[in-house]
Amino acid sequence: MNYLAHSFLTFSDGQIVGQFLADFIRNKDRFSFPKDIQDGITLHREIDTFTDAHPVIHEAKKIFSPLVRLYAGAFVDVSMDYFIANDTALHNSPEWKKHSLHVYKVLNEHNEWLPENFRRMLSRMEQDDWLYHYRNDQGIKFSMQNVLNKAKYLDKTIPVFELFLKHKALLQQYYNDFFPDLKAHAEGINALLQLESR
Repeated sequence: MNYLAHSFLTFSDGQIVGQFLADFIRNKDRFSFPKDIQDGITLHREIDTFTDAHPVIHEAKKIFSPLVRLYAGAFVDVSMDYFIANDTALHNSPEWKKHSLHVYKVLNEHNEWLPENFRRMLSRMEQDDWLYHYRNDQGIKFSMQNVLNKAKYLDKTIPVFELFLKHKALLQQYYNDFFPDLKAHAEGINALLQLESR
């Protein structure tokens, strides 16, 4: 899953920090953080494992894999953020804006735990309000181009955004079939983490 999904599937401010840190630290370093941040790291990894194994996600990857091969999962993740951001059963537009601002505030308040490369990314994320702008096509286009730019072995002009637009209705159906399962899984993992804390 991508940034918005991870930020939404959290149950405390500390978990928000952990969810964002998970891809920026070595696994063995996770124990150096406070328990609630560790829980966020655990939750992030459980979400990614569940997502990678879900049959609906396997189908969604087939849309992108002819063009981007092993990077298909990254583009599915970005696509899912678009549908999360437009899911009014989760939040309306003002609520998503409030969510985005809260996430940036929490991350900045925990600045001492953030590695330098993440701080630089957070500055750009907040300045351009990535989390909120996943709800529009241009925000997703920007994010997909970022993936292309970072991918070592992909041509930067691959029309992956056009592929997203062409298959948006099908991807919406995949989201509808997948996200309730992921949300329930995240809630279950959080419940287990809270039991461990008692």
